[in-house]
Amino acid sequence: MPSIPQLHEGSAFPPTAQALQWPNGLLAMGGGLSCARLLDAYSRGIFPWYEAPQPVLWWTPDPRSVLFPDALHISRSLRKTLRSNRFRLAVDSHFGAVMRACADVRRDTVGTWIDEDMVTAYEELHALGFAHAVEVFDDNGALVGGLYGVSLGRVFFGESMFSRATDASKVALVALVDIAKRGDIQLIDCQVENPHLNSLGATNINRLDFEQCLEQNVSVAIERDIWHLPATCGDLL
Repeated sequence: MPSIPQLHEGSAFPPTAQALQWPNGLLAMGGGLSCARLLDAYSRGIFPWYEAPQPVLWWTPDPRSVLFPDALHISRSLRKTLRSNRFRLAVDSHFGAVMRACADVRRDTVGTWIDEDMVTAYEELHALGFAHAVEVFDDNGALVGGLYGVSLGRVFFGESMFSRATDASKVALVALVDIAKRGDIQLIDCQVENPHLNSLGATNINRLDFEQCLEQNVSVAIERDIWHLPATCGDLL
């Protein structure tokens, strides 16, 4: 495998065209998870993914999986779940808990990149207003689903989602799209294609088109008060 550029404090990312074809999108390593580094990365379509004790690895895959809010597909069964009104919704009330739940679900299956260093880094972004979590609760108040990611301008960069109850993560995505439509968010980044997101309307676009979309949207100011939801999932319909 070709050598990977090593980032140091203050050093810039290499051009994304230099990302490897295999592993798809690997661009650089190192550099830490400071808020400035993360915001610079996301604005260029780059995200961190690694497993300790590896150094931070930075990725920009081609093609890129994205969801345009108007393309969301709500199946008949998911619509039935929403109508049942059996989930309560919230935004940003349990940000760290959502991240750790995403980590726990993956740790039990394929492993996780969401270690405590990453939780700390994204909690700092959250405190600055750049990272958000959508939370889904059952009738007993237990956190059973959710997602989190980074919001820059009119783009939401989805990082991870989890579900401990049938359809809970899907409800979280429907809720995110509700926010996106109200807030004029043009694009939800899903990073890498997977069948679950494809079934909900995600599609692939090439890296150049993705980066052009970022150039047009990440610096556009949006209203900060869009980050709220109705109390229950039935109100999303």
